[in-house]
Amino acid sequence: MTQDKKPVVIVGAGLAGLNCARILTSQKVPVKILEKSDGVGGRVRTDVVDGFRLDRGFQVLLSAYPEASQTFDIPSLEMSAFEPGALIRLDRGFVRLSDPWRRPSKALATVLSPAATLGDKLRIARLRKQVCRGSVTDLLNRPRTKTEDRLRELGFSSKILDRFFRPFLGGVFLERELETPSSFFEFVFRMFSEGDAVLPRDGMGALAQQLAAPLPDECLELHAEVKAVSKNQVQLANGRAVDAAAVVVAVEPSGVDQILPGFPKASMRSVTCAYYAADTAPLVEPILVLNGTGRGPINNLCVSSQVVPNLAPADQSLVSVTTLQDFSTSDDRQHALRAQLEDWYGPSARGWRLLREYEISHALPPVSDRRSETSVSHAGVWVAGDHLETPSIEGALISGRKTAEAILSEIDR
Repeated sequence: MTQDKKPVVIVGAGLAGLNCARILTSQKVPVKILEKSDGVGGRVRTDVVDGFRLDRGFQVLLSAYPEASQTFDIPSLEMSAFEPGALIRLDRGFVRLSDPWRRPSKALATVLSPAATLGDKLRIARLRKQVCRGSVTDLLNRPRTKTEDRLRELGFSSKILDRFFRPFLGGVFLERELETPSSFFEFVFRMFSEGDAVLPRDGMGALAQQLAAPLPDECLELHAEVKAVSKNQVQLANGRAVDAAAVVVAVEPSGVDQILPGFPKASMRSVTCAYYAADTAPLVEPILVLNGTGRGPINNLCVSSQVVPNLAPADQSLVSVTTLQDFSTSDDRQHALRAQLEDWYGPSARGWRLLREYEISHALPPVSDRRSETSVSHAGVWVAGDHLETPSIEGALISGRKTAEAILSEIDR
């Protein structure tokens, strides 16, 4: 197709749309990004509240992600890592389950940990060896079964499933039933095995800011709500039309079919993340805490400012609490969360100040059946997003790149 100096119009400034735009502009292709909100990042944004930096939902970047490692300027993000492993809350208190490969000094504590049987710990070692073999592509293309079925097939006990895998993977997949395809679980397990879970100095929103930084100022238009799209034109809600050399729809999965009728709908998983300001940190290390009891609203918790001090004022600590449970009201949820926090950390938790609560109804799509496609188009319009790859930052970046490459192959420059 000919370009005629018309821009490629990208609807949505999430990671997929931004990465697509970054690649196109690097090849001198004019781009116009239309974003209905007040900023870039989509589901990966960071708000500043009373001097605290709050990610919109608890998120991490896995440093072993191949696409992310090639896309981002990692040193400039000033990443800090979580301690490998987790503290697991059981009825008797907190117990540790460490990664003995990266923390050999804690190997004995891990062997003695009541979070799992000795057999389970040996099975983790075998699983780690299996998933780190071969290519990532081969891993993702393995036959699909439910994650729980795969773990039981490997011999893991109900004990470790309930105490570790359900809360840990619940925080990744946003479902504790472990129904996510095992191929994606094995990919995620490999990423955790080969690298660290990290946070940027300025919060996860820094990822989107870095992608947007090299784009020309005039190519991004905020508060631009799109009503409909066609192969070479975008209709905005205010009645304006924008002609295009090509159109990319890179909005959240639940919104694609609203502007591109007939595109398959993607069901989305929900999550709520509550942030608290604490005078004294309930943890002295940058480690994830998992609810291994299966009771109460908390799925996972961390003190974000123990990972990245810059996320909180110097005299305060930032506590992040994630729940997958539904509540009728925010007051009901806060009552339940505070009761469990006080049970875990004592009366001091009563004084924690709620900074903000994020109820995210469209937080994560399921694993896509279309992941193996080079790129995706519908009615002449390109579609990009992690709902077409793996539900992750990595998936969004890959989808954005694939879409840009497909457009470059068609545009006569």
